[in-house]
Amino acid sequence: MAIGRVLQQEIQEAVEALRAGELVAFPTETVYGLGANANNPDAVRKIFRIKGRPSTHPVIVHIDHPRYLQRWVREMTPEAKKLADAFWPGPLTLVAKRAPAVNDVITGGQDTVAIRVPNHPVAQQLLNAFGGGIAAPSANRYGHVSPTRAEHVREEFGDEVKWVLDGGDCKVGLESTIISCLADGPRVLRPGSISFSQLKAVVPTIQMGPNPSAPRVPGSTSRHYSPTTPVNVVPSRRLETVMNEFTANHEKVAVLAQRPPGTANPFMTWINAGIRPDVYARNLYANLRTLDKASAKIILVEEVPEGEKWDAVRDRLRRSASAENIVTYDQDIAAWVADFGEEGGPT
Repeated sequence: MAIGRVLQQEIQEAVEALRAGELVAFPTETVYGLGANANNPDAVRKIFRIKGRPSTHPVIVHIDHPRYLQRWVREMTPEAKKLADAFWPGPLTLVAKRAPAVNDVITGGQDTVAIRVPNHPVAQQLLNAFGGGIAAPSANRYGHVSPTRAEHVREEFGDEVKWVLDGGDCKVGLESTIISCLADGPRVLRPGSISFSQLKAVVPTIQMGPNPSAPRVPGSTSRHYSPTTPVNVVPSRRLETVMNEFTANHEKVAVLAQRPPGTANPFMTWINAGIRPDVYARNLYANLRTLDKASAKIILVEEVPEGEKWDAVRDRLRRSASAENIVTYDQDIAAWVADFGEEGGPT
């Protein structure tokens, strides 16, 4: 994406806003971030306040080049250096021991810091012009669906966020892979578009999933990435059964599937997201936002396939739905739907 004169001016205005302690939303290849000067604790606290984010939840520091790591990181393990060399700039966040000057507001009070070098021309231009680190979680209310377009940020915050740099649709569409690189060895704490096989090819000792001593990282809570409408994950072969059970009572239902619907239904809004994991991931949040506007009682999501190419999508869907809203193969659908109708959700 070329950066023209207008955007250059917008970037300079955004830099001045960051230096003045204001917030700026900007695109990365993963999702849009809500950024503040990472060296200004008061500015970073504005992120927490506007998002409604718990103070114990750390944020990621974005830099434009690994040469600035020493400002933020006390030590980089050999594995961390290999991963950085292989995947930066890109959708990879590394968690390492923080440098002494890094404020607690960045780390959620932990002795670790999360850092990444984004691979988006607008993000790179902004970081380069700013000349420092930008602390930036996703530009949405805490726990809500992440934004992958500038319009999503504006819908979420309105006039509360004055500076929104429009870099088009995010190419990846899901948050970065997060890897802890500490003394107990490298571990994937949040899956992303970089597959476990790709990571293992660079660092064979890497493990999947947190252990009890793993640091807290963004997007690790059991409920996250959620629309206002309840999300329910349904096995593929039971999707139409569940949908028909709801619509039999003229309840509006929204569906995210990997295929077209078998039959037309006037009470149904159906999105066919396709079978390619990269395309599905890129459009996931935009599709959930669209379905959230359908005035439906429920969003039914067809269960995605097994396999590491779907790991990140499966993780986001599981958190958007929460465990009690995942339909099993042997569930009594009529009873489940009746329970949902009476209680506002399965118990």
